[in-house]
Amino acid sequence: MAEVEYYGAQWCGDCRRSRSLMDTLEVEYDVFDVEQSKENAQKAHEISGRTNIPVIRFKDGTHLVEPSDAILHAELKVRALID
Repeated sequence: MAEVEYYGAQWCGDCRRSRSLMDTLEVEYDVFDVEQSKENAQKAHEISGRTNIPVIRFKDGTHLVEPSDAILHAELKVRALID
């Protein structure tokens, strides 16, 4: 299991942006496509209490919903997932 869980969809611009940032920073993350699986969509909603995506959950249980690149970068740094 990766340190980060990502819940999103390919059609979502914010999702593509967050994934691109994590890919660029070489962050390991598990992908859960909310379009391909009703269970993934339900899990994302359980985590965040919202229907917005992406939902990014860290191993410690904290999560972000639709984070800006700056916020996502800062959270990855705080968790020592990037330098």
